[in-house]
Amino acid sequence: MTYTTLISTAQLQALQASGQPYMVFDCSFDLGNPAAGRQQYIEAHIPGAVYADLDQHLSARHGAPGKDGQVQTAQTDQPASGGRHPLPSRERFAQWLSSIGFRNDMQAVVYDRQGCNFCGRLWWMLKWAGHDAVAVLDGGLQTWTPLGGATSQGTEPAHFQSNFALKDSLRQLVSVTEVEQGLSQAGQQTLIDARAPARYRGEVEPMDPVAGHIPGALNRPFTENIALDGRFKPKELLRAEFDALLQGQDPATVVHQCGSGVSALPNLIAMEIAGFAPTKLFAGSWSEWCSNPARAVAKS
Repeated sequence: MTYTTLISTAQLQALQASGQPYMVFDCSFDLGNPAAGRQQYIEAHIPGAVYADLDQHLSARHGAPGKDGQVQTAQTDQPASGGRHPLPSRERFAQWLSSIGFRNDMQAVVYDRQGCNFCGRLWWMLKWAGHDAVAVLDGGLQTWTPLGGATSQGTEPAHFQSNFALKDSLRQLVSVTEVEQGLSQAGQQTLIDARAPARYRGEVEPMDPVAGHIPGALNRPFTENIALDGRFKPKELLRAEFDALLQGQDPATVVHQCGSGVSALPNLIAMEIAGFAPTKLFAGSWSEWCSNPARAVAKS
């Protein structure tokens, strides 16, 4: 059995007992306190889970200043996107997967404690690396534990290194240049901004130097995908909500963004749960867009 969007607690428990190769990833994180996620992992995680750190494993390395003061990076360390959390290159990501023993024949299961805010990043990156067998644990650790899921403390033993092989990307990354071009092409691009309404409207901006949003972007906070029980809303409800948001615009033109390409992913995943075809990601998001003062900014 292969899971490609969501996996329930019962399904993960069955997977654990099946003998099928799999790896679980704990992606818990806190933007305001980057060390908190690893501490949460140490205190309690699904047995055998590998900790995936947003800054260290799921974002590009920034290198070290050279003699001329300029940051030096190896070719494999060149980021694949801009913004506050630039994507690492696919090659660097594959190196990390190999270093932790993840193989192409494994089912990946990702979870966090923050409503899919961070594990969605790893879900998308695995798809981007050509690995389709990756699923979000619906409800995260908060659902796993009450339903009888076991937890462990501390760290886990290291795995033997593997040789994860990149394949053709299964999800599409959009550059800031493509987003700029899309603004001038009517009907070719529909941006969905996953940030909180006050940030979208430009009333507050706690993370980036400029407040506002990309002109024409629609607003759907990523938290709107999650029901009161911590799981994703039902497929039919998500479909109705996205249909209402798009108001007849072609779903195939959707490009997701947020502040730095992380919290945009729950919206992207929710659209797939709702039955839409895969949509695109602008990983640089608002933090890359607003880094150039020549780019237009909307507030409303």
